[in-house]
Amino acid sequence: MSEFEEKAVETKPVPTQFIDWGLTDYQEAWDKQEALLNKTVAIKTENRVNGTQLPTPNYLIFNEHPHVYTLGKSGHPENLLLDEEGLKEKHATYYKINRGGDITYHGPGQIVGYPILDLDNFFTDIHLYLRFLEEAVILTLKDYGIEAGRYPGYTGVWLDPDNDQARKICAMGVRCSRWVTMHGFAFNVNVDLDYFKNIVPCGIDDKAVTSLAKELGYTLDMEEVKEKLKNHIADLFKMELS
Repeated sequence: MSEFEEKAVETKPVPTQFIDWGLTDYQEAWDKQEALLNKTVAIKTENRVNGTQLPTPNYLIFNEHPHVYTLGKSGHPENLLLDEEGLKEKHATYYKINRGGDITYHGPGQIVGYPILDLDNFFTDIHLYLRFLEEAVILTLKDYGIEAGRYPGYTGVWLDPDNDQARKICAMGVRCSRWVTMHGFAFNVNVDLDYFKNIVPCGIDDKAVTSLAKELGYTLDMEEVKEKLKNHIADLFKMELS
């Protein structure tokens, strides 16, 4: 049992709704996330102002996106290596968004996870929150016989993080308001890695990007991977999924 699994044991089960939005336009997914976050923050505000104890909802959302590049609020626009014409040729869109981190790519074959959680229901520790998300991906990779870990100084999940073959398989960028989270992680399963050639991924220009399919040499069943990942997240956070 890892140190993160040991920490998870301390948390009581928290009711959490699991939703798979399927292939969803990025702007639509962003708007839906904002609506869920605002709904939860409004409940917390009412509880604080009126002294009520209304329960706040928690959501674990999976989806995939059509080809899109997103730039975090601390990112550098020059890390997108395409102009408007280039984006059109790639059938891709581009958004500047309100998560942390630099630029990344989302596309079909990538599991994008959006936990909309009230961390007051779990633990109020963003560092631990990110580590739990990373650990869920690490455990999922272990299910497929792949050893993964963390790269010092960076978020996300890496293969061979301790040598010059380091390559990233899962990127992360989150936002937290009143301890309510949004955005999340992007786990490369069957994704077309050529799209990463059009950016400096996460602002890191000397490390490669990989996918589960590339590492194993075959295309994965997305639903199978989602099920494994969902269960690991639920176990670590002690979620009671519905």
